[in-house]
Amino acid sequence: MTQTQADYFRKLVAGQEVITRQGVDYWLIYSNINTWQFWTILAMLIVPLALLYKFIDRTMIYKIAFFGFATHVLFAYTDAFGIRYGLWGYPYQVLPFLPSVSLDASLIPIAIMFVFQWTLKRRKNFHLYAFLTALAFGFGFKPLLVLSGLFEKYKWVNYIIIFLIYLVLFEGAYLLTSLFEKMKTASNSKERDKKTPSWINLIYLNRRILGRKKSRIT
Repeated sequence: MTQTQADYFRKLVAGQEVITRQGVDYWLIYSNINTWQFWTILAMLIVPLALLYKFIDRTMIYKIAFFGFATHVLFAYTDAFGIRYGLWGYPYQVLPFLPSVSLDASLIPIAIMFVFQWTLKRRKNFHLYAFLTALAFGFGFKPLLVLSGLFEKYKWVNYIIIFLIYLVLFEGAYLLTSLFEKMKTASNSKERDKKTPSWINLIYLNRRILGRKKSRIT
């Protein structure tokens, strides 16, 4: 690293530190525990988690949980990108350094997890219900957040864009889950193939032993 590059990088780090401190100061003034908005977004974090604990189908918990985690990761990265580039923002936060944690880590992933679980149990088309869920979030839930001052969109971002983001990320989480499910199935199949010959040999050996015993008896 050249000295010029090192100096430039240190300026970026220092600038990020200043922005972080300003974010904390903003939170202490406008988004602290004395505001109703704080308690609203805290409820968005806690209530879905409680519902998930109570109603998740434990017979398929790993598959559903993986799908939810994939959804969380995709939304967290997308939100971080949008916030950093000034495309949208969250004026009120539970934590100043995690501005969208209530939505990205709880409400959105858990909502689509229940949709995913329902489609698995009822053998319904996930893509159709993911589309409907994206419609509900993009044209129902997000405008409600804007009206209540909990979400702000800037530049070229509109509700159609938001709907498409939801849909793409839901489908992305489903694709990742299906991919890992296929990898797991293929791995299990290979393991069975490796074990099968030994069982066949064992059965064949037992038959030979029994045959010899019978021949000796006769």
